[in-house]
Amino acid sequence: MNGQNRKDIYPGLEVDVILKQDQRSGKLTRGIVSNLLTSSPFHSRGIKVRLEDGQVGRVAYITDENED
Repeated sequence: MNGQNRKDIYPGLEVDVILKQDQRSGKLTRGIVSNLLTSSPFHSRGIKVRLEDGQVGRVAYITDENED
C-alpha cells in the first residue's frame, strides 16, 4: 500500500519513508510513525511523518502486516 492517503497512516504504524536527503536516490528508511505532519487528506508524493527516532520523511510504502 502506498502512503498517499492520510486516512491509511496512524501513529504506531510501520512504514518505509524517503528522507529529504534521499529524495534523489529514492533510498528507503523503515520506521514507526510517531506523528503525521501533512494535514491534507492526500499528497501525491506521500504523507509527511515523523518517525519514533525523530527522522522526518514522506511515506513511500506501508509495511505493517497488521492492517485492518
